[in-house]
Amino acid sequence: MRFALPLAIFLALAVMLGLGLQRDPRALQTALLDQPAPAIARPLLEDPQQPFDQAALRGKVWLLNVWASWCAPCRQELPLLVEFSRRDQVPVYGLNYKDQPEKAKALLRVAGNPYVASAVDADGRTGMDFGIQGVPETFVIDGQGRVRYRHLGPVTAEVWQQKLLPVVKAVQ
Repeated sequence: MRFALPLAIFLALAVMLGLGLQRDPRALQTALLDQPAPAIARPLLEDPQQPFDQAALRGKVWLLNVWASWCAPCRQELPLLVEFSRRDQVPVYGLNYKDQPEKAKALLRVAGNPYVASAVDADGRTGMDFGIQGVPETFVIDGQGRVRYRHLGPVTAEVWQQKLLPVVKAVQ
């Protein structure tokens, strides 16, 4: 009898852990879903004197890819993003997250640059507004400036074909 309470607590914790392990961490929901995307009031990586012009994207469906040169999965997805965005005519914009601009530019020269433009988020404040958990993360933003989908992790051929592209086509 004296072991009944600890055993019940242990079993309850084991069940909760088991349920948690069955969840897909990449299926992380965002509070921003169907809400206006946060403002990206940051300078461009390519030209720090120019701000990211989010208002110019009204009426267009686009992807926001949050990346950094220090992120190995980000380096791996860059050539794929170049290929997919050109092939499927989907504009991809970047948010360079907590990175050093010179290292970021050097990576894009070597790995390829899929971005129409990339904003610099050196202090991570814009990333916080988007609820960034880690890089890379990719968001589909519709023509009204609303977040329609969030993908946590690198973009692969499967992710592009089965998740991102269908959302892009659905909201165009």
